[in-house]
Amino acid sequence: MNFGSILTAMITPFDGDGALDIREAKRLARWLVDRGNDGLVVAGSTGEGMALDDKERIELVAAVKEAVGDDACVIANAGTNETRGSIAAARAMQAAGADALLAVVPYYNKPTQSGLLAHFGALAEATDLPIAIYNIPGRTATNMVPATLVELARRHANVLGVKESSGDLKQFATILRDRPQGFQFLVGDDHLYLPGLALGADGIVGVATHLCSREFVAMRDAFAAGRTQEAARIHRSLLELFELLFTVSNPIPIKWAMGELGFAVGRCRLPLDGMPEDLARRLRPLLAAYAA
Repeated sequence: MNFGSILTAMITPFDGDGALDIREAKRLARWLVDRGNDGLVVAGSTGEGMALDDKERIELVAAVKEAVGDDACVIANAGTNETRGSIAAARAMQAAGADALLAVVPYYNKPTQSGLLAHFGALAEATDLPIAIYNIPGRTATNMVPATLVELARRHANVLGVKESSGDLKQFATILRDRPQGFQFLVGDDHLYLPGLALGADGIVGVATHLCSREFVAMRDAFAAGRTQEAARIHRSLLELFELLFTVSNPIPIKWAMGELGFAVGRCRLPLDGMPEDLARRLRPLLAAYAA
């Protein structure tokens, strides 16, 4: 199982009444794949997964899989902050046609490392789909330390990767040093993709990749070919975009940006609010480069 190397954590389109827009989700998914994404994460943080109900998540995953077929790996978010709900979500996502699951470290509860082993172990035993653990302590309040992640992967053959969003390059390096063979490391922050590649990462689950997946492909290919200065130049050219897309809570800026590019994605659901006007003025001039 290969999760892919350039993946986008896809936004979720809503119509003018705030309802899930399946037709636009399929159009967006296909567009992302045609621009170089070989994987899509559906109903995750960027996809406002916690603002979707169970029926919407199932419909969304099924629609995205129908739109992209075998051209990309569709990874469905099945993470909640309690184990029974995560197992139920995993089974529902598998039935909806997901190729793999993303499972976030349980949020708010602040579980222990042994609790994480038990939680994800139960989830792994409840499905035969490949699982990528999502470690994002800035949102969950708990960091899954490398030793716990590696032990989990050793115990369960279908725990095959991590989306690592701790922002800690030492933690990146420790996981990459100790991971079992075949375990895939996906960088979870756009601005750390090139440093992650230098440490041995396999790919990126990005937000900016909605706009600049072609640049990420070029960065990946340049680095793999030993053209490190070219890869660094591409990275530096994207720094302002990275900064602006995370000036306020994700996915507010990227959802607004995709609307500017002509996708009928609507507004974020509350409690996320609209795009600040001053940020829109700063971001708008950058979008032309990614419109074609």
